[in-house]
Parts: sequence; C-alpha cells; structure tokens
Amino acid sequence: MSARVLLATFAHEDDLLAATTAVRESGLRIVDAFTPYAVHGLDQAMGLKPSRLTWVCFICGMAGALGMLWFEHWTASVAWPIDVGGKPWNSLPSDVPVAFEAAVLLAGFGSVFALFAVSRLFPGKQSHPIRPRITDDRFVLVIDESDAALDVPTVQLMLTEFNVVETEEQVRSGGRS
Repeated sequence: MSARVLLATFAHEDDLLAATTAVRESGLRIVDAFTPYAVHGLDQAMGLKPSRLTWVCFICGMAGALGMLWFEHWTASVAWPIDVGGKPWNSLPSDVPVAFEAAVLLAGFGSVFALFAVSRLFPGKQSHPIRPRITDDRFVLVIDESDAALDVPTVQLMLTEFNVVETEEQVRSGGRS
C-alpha cells in the first residue's frame, strides 16, 4: 500500500507547533511529526490521545511490589521461619525497601518492553527514514494527501505563514517503519 504525503520542513519548534495546530484545525490529517528533540505541546497540537504507557508502568510496578511482598512473607513466615532476636516472622517494615526496589525494577522493564512492542522495535531492525538527516536540525510535519479535496498549493501557501523552509510531496510505501 502506498500513500502520498506532504512533508513540511520548519527551522524552529514554534513554527512547527503553530503550523500543526493550523493544519489540524483546517481538517487535514497529520500522519506524523519528526523533531530532533521532544517538543512540549506537540502531542496536543496533533490531537493525540494520552499514552497508556503510564498504566503499563503502574501495573508492572504494583505486580513487582505485591509479588515481592508475597515472596518475602512466604519465605520468612511459611517456608523458613527463623526467630531472629524475637522479631515477628511477618514484619512488614523490613519488607518494604526490597518490595519498592522490585516495583521500580519491574516498572522500568515493563515500560521498556511495552514501548518496544508497541513501536515494533526489535534488535537488528533497519530504519527507513523518509529523508536523510531528517531529525538532525529540522522539524518535519507529515500531512496525508489521500483526501481528494486536498489542494497542495493551497496548503503550501497556508504553511508559508509559519515560516516553512521547504515542502515536498512524497510517496510512502507500506505502513509505519
């Protein structure tokens, strides 16, 4: 499957943000935006939903903490109860630091693996950038041209208001890389 897209290149993040908002308000579909660093507010300007990665992190962290608390209770109270200075076998305060560390560990690993799975990243995957050096020093907005009502010269004229450096039409094959 191939799709025609319009690449609009900007020199500054403020221009990209303003153009993204204007393009979205005009009813055009934004495919993606490429930036050399994280641009705050770009996700809202593109109309993206909040990430569910925070929930993955929370669930993995809670699984790590609860699993470790259960394991510590089981080992100290059920499997190998040892009387150490008269302390109770199921002492929760002594279990909390290790449970916290397990929560942090599993939250981190779970978030990374979930990100890799959603992004379809794996070792050895080849990248196919839409242009060489696209994220070195420029900001690129990718606009979908599949709508028959889209008039490219009109869009290019609208983007000049936002200090567009360059616009280019391109045919992308396949899905996301």
